[in-house]
Amino acid sequence: MNFLDPLLPQSREARLRYLDADFQVVREGEFVRCAVTGDPIRLDSLRYWNVERQEPYRSADVAFSELLKAFR
Repeated sequence: MNFLDPLLPQSREARLRYLDADFQVVREGEFVRCAVTGDPIRLDSLRYWNVERQEPYRSADVAFSELLKAFR
């Protein structure tokens, strides 16, 4: 093993279909990226998304700011 070898296997980005109160996994993975910040969000921590835009958000603040942008 050298310093370039990862200690843990690479995490894979999942692909999801966002539904009203749930989501479907289209492609297996461990995380998705926030549509606004680009931050990774673990699937077990994903709580906020927009069904119409099919976008995940890392927090309620980010989701609310995107909602406000839609009304401007």
